[in-house]
This record gives sequence, structure tokens and C-alpha cells, in this order.
Amino acid sequence: MRNLNLVHLNGLRALEAVGRLGSLQAAAEELGVSVGAVSQQVIKAEAQLGRPVFHRLPKGMVPVDAARPMLARLTEGFHSLSEAIGLGQRRDDTLLTISVAPVFAARFLVHRLDRFSALHPEIRLRIDATTAMADFVTDGVDLGIRVGTGKWPGVDAELLLPQLIFPVCAPALAAKLKEPADILKLPAIIDGRAMFSWDVWLEAAGVAPGPLNVRHVFNEASLCLDATIAGEGVMLAWQTLAAYALEHGKLVEPFSVRAATGFGHYFVTRAGSRPPPKVRAFHTWLKAELAELEEP
Repeated sequence: MRNLNLVHLNGLRALEAVGRLGSLQAAAEELGVSVGAVSQQVIKAEAQLGRPVFHRLPKGMVPVDAARPMLARLTEGFHSLSEAIGLGQRRDDTLLTISVAPVFAARFLVHRLDRFSALHPEIRLRIDATTAMADFVTDGVDLGIRVGTGKWPGVDAELLLPQLIFPVCAPALAAKLKEPADILKLPAIIDGRAMFSWDVWLEAAGVAPGPLNVRHVFNEASLCLDATIAGEGVMLAWQTLAAYALEHGKLVEPFSVRAATGFGHYFVTRAGSRPPPKVRAFHTWLKAELAELEEP
């Protein structure tokens, strides 16, 4: 590794960041230094290497062809260094950090966390409610719970619960329904960001697709659920979203037909890692909780 002495580490970081991001400005923002500092590091590193690494073009910094393999290896190397630092950091075995979507945290998890705490009073929970996939090396996250197909890079994803969708509405509205086709007569509450459409459920229920009587459209499933609880209309929900409202009689499921979406709830951890005891404890508890969400 003597050739590492030829170029200063800061110069290698500058080369890698500029090569990956394509500009001095973007690299400076990521590294937390000035544009001038990054430019000087790049110039110095090129001098130490004895060859140009970038073309200076109006559209940005473009690697010369001969430098592309080197920059790719630098990216791999700095990623490995980041992982090594993450592994070397001391973790608090009593604190469990969980990355979950806000709707899952608000509508399912918070109503059940007391059960986990009763079983494991020695473990404190930190809930990071976000729709972004966590970086398990740099974000300090122990596990994630995500809805999707389970195909995310850099993680191990275990299917916990296939996502099934079904109509829910307030009890007063449910009294007007005799058969699945009657759903089309009710005002519909639409989740504008849903990964599925009403046609999925209508087909499963044997109902010919028809125009919906749309009353409200929200870009957040929790808002749809609140409007539905308020009696504004009927919405398509899924198990973890509607479980608490159904259990407490705020909503009813008027028909027993549930339709698969092709998505599921996944338990996500860093790829290739052996989860520590606190993660395994939460995994066991969560599987038991989700197993209670059976079809009606």
C-alpha cells in the first residue's frame, strides 16, 4: 500500500466526490468545504498522480476515460471505509432505532409499542418516521419496516405480511351497502399516492369497473383515513392502516373480500449482517403482532 503515500487522503476524497457528483460545487457541499478548497485538492492530486483526471467543461467536471476505473475504485474504497467506521462505532445495546414510514408509525406501531415495552423493558425505542430508505451504515438505524416488493439494494428484506386492500367506511355508511357493487354509489376518498387503484379490489369482488363518485383526494393515507372516520366516504385501506380504527369500531369493513396488491410489509436490515439481540427481539414481537391481522 505504499502508493497511498503518493496522494493525500483529502485529495483522493476530492477526486472521488467530484467524479461521482460531476461538479466542484456539489462536491464542496457534500464535503463541507469551499469550492476553492475542492478545486485546489483536485489540482494537487492530479499533480501528485502525474496525469489529468478531469476535463474542465462548461457543463462540469467530466472524468477522462483513463481515470474512470480509478474513480470507480475510489468510490468502492470510500464506501468500505464508511462501513468500517460504522462497524467500529460503539452502539448502545439498550437503544433500538427503527426507520418506518410515517403512516405505519402513526396508524399501527404507536398503538402497540406498550406491548413491546412490557416484554422488553430494557430496550428503549427511537422511531425515525420517514419514507426514505435508511442507510444502515451512516444513519445509525438498526432496522427498517417498508412496504414494497422487497427489492431494495444493499439490504436484506424479509416479507412479514402481504398487503391486502379492502374498503372501509364509517358504520352509518356501511348500513347503506348490500352488495359489493353498492360501493360505487358511495363518495370515495382517494389516496393520490397509492400504489394501487380501486379496479384491483373491484375485480377481486367480481364488480365491473365503473366511475367512482370521488369526494376528496389526499396525498397522504392518514388524511384519507381521518376523512373516512369522519364519515366523508369510503376508502381502500390495508391491514396495518385500518387495524386500530376497525378494532375500536370507528370504521367497519362492509365486505369480506380482500385483494392482493403484489406488495408487502418487509423487515429490512443491512445486507449480510447478523442482527443483534435487540433487533431479533423486535422482529419476533412484530411478527406476532402482524399475525393477528387475519382476514375477516
